[in-house]
Amino acid sequence: MLEVGTTAPVFSLDDHNGVKTSLEDFRGKWVLLWWYPIAGTPG
Repeated sequence: MLEVGTTAPVFSLDDHNGVKTSLEDFRGKWVLLWWYPIAGTPG
């Protein structure tokens, strides 16, 4: 768990269109990450 105010680590992932997007693409902007941890599991 990151402490409040800690810079997020750089990472890349595919968006809903399959286009690779990096956190670096949003440097200096507000970013909201929303994910469903259970979405990719059988649970």
